[in-house]
Amino acid sequence: MSLRPYQHIERNKTRQIHVGSVPVGGGAPISVQTMTNTLTSDAKATIAQIKRAEKVGVDIVRVSCPDEASTAALKEIVQNVSVPIVADIHFHYKRAIEAAQAGAACLRINPGNIGSAERVRDVIKAAKDYNCSIRIGVNAGSLEKHLLEKYGEPNPDALVESALEHAKILEDNDFREFKISVKASDVFLAVESYRLLSEACDYPLHIGITEAGGKRAGTVKSSIGLGSLLWAGIGDTMRVSLSAEPEEEVAVGWDILKSLGIRHRGVHVVSCPSCARQGFQVIPTVAKLEERLAHIETPLSLSVIGCVVNGPGEATMTDVGVTGGGSGRHMVYMAGKQDHTVPAEDMIDHIVELVEKKAAEIEAEKAAAKAKEASK
Repeated sequence: MSLRPYQHIERNKTRQIHVGSVPVGGGAPISVQTMTNTLTSDAKATIAQIKRAEKVGVDIVRVSCPDEASTAALKEIVQNVSVPIVADIHFHYKRAIEAAQAGAACLRINPGNIGSAERVRDVIKAAKDYNCSIRIGVNAGSLEKHLLEKYGEPNPDALVESALEHAKILEDNDFREFKISVKASDVFLAVESYRLLSEACDYPLHIGITEAGGKRAGTVKSSIGLGSLLWAGIGDTMRVSLSAEPEEEVAVGWDILKSLGIRHRGVHVVSCPSCARQGFQVIPTVAKLEERLAHIETPLSLSVIGCVVNGPGEATMTDVGVTGGGSGRHMVYMAGKQDHTVPAEDMIDHIVELVEKKAAEIEAEKAAAKAKEASK
């Protein structure tokens, strides 16, 4: 329970599955995903892109496997990265089997698109044999013909019906290690579809607003949609779909989770938009601090406020804070209390040093607590 009841989010109870070593659902931390945009057959380029996403905290990465060259490269990719890999399969059942054999941790399929019942059974057998989970990926842009004829257009009922039809195929084959997504580019359609699906089943849900757009517009759109779902307790794993590099998707995903207090990684910066009262140039200062503190994974908070109107109040709620002052000196707060002043020309270097020191202290405390627990 949160220290402040109005910040508490009650997550929906779902089954738990695993994508490789990452638990999904059942109260596990909400994992952050992305998808590569390199040719999967180019293992070197794909590995490099995944490693960039790993640096900013990705938990799971999906790669598209449209052809045999892609699944052939998958084994090398899996062996050279640290996160579980999901193989995206749309129609060809052999690609799913090859991906499972190559070490994919999860197969993204729609069982109804794979073909005959025998082919579906072959894919499920491969998933069982090679310890793969499955993601049923329903998309408003590719609904089955019979559902479009029934409903006239993609709507929440159609997406949910599609998802449950696919889920039944897997359960009829005694396979339950799966999660579901019902994505749409329309925020209203996506949110309502996930809401209805969460009421209809307890499968873990992969949430996302598909084809959200470029970095700025897509971030806004995804934040509205994913934020609404997460606030309602819906969602076990998530991807922010942007026309941007995968590491940008991961960064936005983390920012959404941090903003809701659901999961924390790295420095959470609270900063003002700046105005004529600012004692230092807030905008470039924040940009430099975010860049220089990007390597820190330890969750902690930093307030950067240009003047004393809101600065002291914000600083009381952050680990480290700085507020613009007069005569070329600015006030530094530690653990919410005034601590000392710093000359303007030294401020950025000084704040970086303080945050790094605080992160090291937190990690040392964690290590000591872990060692104490292990010695019991």
